Amino acid sequence: MSQPEPAPGAPSLAGRVHRRYEGATRWLNRRPLLRALVAAPRTAAFLSRTVIRRFRGSSLGIPAPDLSPGFIAQAAMDETILALAMGPNRFPRRADYERVGAELGTARELFEQRGWSGRPHTYHREPPPLEHVTEESGWALGQSYVRIRFPSGYQPRPEEPGAQRWAGYEANRTASAAVLRHPGEARPWVVAIHGFGMGIAFMDFVGLQAIRLHRDLGLNVVLPVLPLHGSRRLSRVGGEQFLGFDLMNTVHGLAQSAWDVRRVIGWARAQGAPSVGLYGVSLGGYTAALVAGIEPDLDCVIAGIPVVDFPTLIHAHSPLHIRLRSIEHAILGGNAEEVHRVVSPLAIDARVPRERRFIYAGLADRLARPAQAQMLWSHWQEPSIEWFGGNHVGYLWSSAVRRYLVEALVSSGLERGVEARS
Repeated sequence: MSQPEPAPGAPSLAGRVHRRYEGATRWLNRRPLLRALVAAPRTAAFLSRTVIRRFRGSSLGIPAPDLSPGFIAQAAMDETILALAMGPNRFPRRADYERVGAELGTARELFEQRGWSGRPHTYHREPPPLEHVTEESGWALGQSYVRIRFPSGYQPRPEEPGAQRWAGYEANRTASAAVLRHPGEARPWVVAIHGFGMGIAFMDFVGLQAIRLHRDLGLNVVLPVLPLHGSRRLSRVGGEQFLGFDLMNTVHGLAQSAWDVRRVIGWARAQGAPSVGLYGVSLGGYTAALVAGIEPDLDCVIAGIPVVDFPTLIHAHSPLHIRLRSIEHAILGGNAEEVHRVVSPLAIDARVPRERRFIYAGLADRLARPAQAQMLWSHWQEPSIEWFGGNHVGYLWSSAVRRYLVEALVSSGLERGVEARS
């Protein structure tokens, strides 16, 4: 016996199932403790893939780690952070999909017309040298430092989508950097770039081992604050408008990051720096890798736990319904990937010699994920890389990373002869 036809306008079975799924997802997402429980099966799935990789080997060049209790705990920590961060207050609304999709479509057409998509380095303009710099004293973690401030001077081109919105972030217009400087003769400088949510002196000193580099290696260290972070932030969470669903904001943020860092590099050279190295972690690792493809004559570049492909990372971390709607509105799966080429370190060849490119990454990193570091390693012609058995913040207590960082700087000629303590 044939089934009766559904009444006109009645939802299909697939439609009803989809709505039930979305309803259940919204209910779950409103309950943080239940969201955190999602970390358990995700961690288990990751560990299962890791076990399989140990037996079969990896075609990506990522080693299989030992599944110690510490490794498992660190992977679970990252997965829990991700689950808690994916609350409904961070989900895009219907109007956001339409607006972001339209902005990316317009940007893709503009970037292709201007030739920036094919030659991404030409998208980046030459910043002027720093002239109007103010200084003030600071103190953090028992260490005195100098805070320099200066007008960023960066503006997106008026015809770029999202330019007016970005220009309206008033606090972001003033850039700053913390400076740890030795008196006396000229010394090598390290420009150290913080990760997402940082940009405050005590956090950056810890996250970038800045005091150790300054005291033990005898280096001058300057730590620029990235756009919309630290004193430049617009909300309680630094960088919230930088790395959100407004993907043109990410393009402008990365372009301004490269601009500001290059101005700081120029400032350090004007102080008589005999050599300048670039070091960044997480978002700072992305920025360091990007600047290494634009700025000439850097003595080394070190990308720690780097992110290098935000569209891919968004696809990996977003709930299924956000991924599907993003593809439906031509955001992911084409436009975002093409537009982000102009700020992608994977689309620009590094100007630092291969033997002075360095990467370290965590095998249990569920935030940046090892594949991100592997993509940079492959693009950089497989330079030195240190894989450690920890998560996204595990580098902070990894003795292997501490040794690797020192060895990278020493081998690049930036060490002053002071014995480094591991």
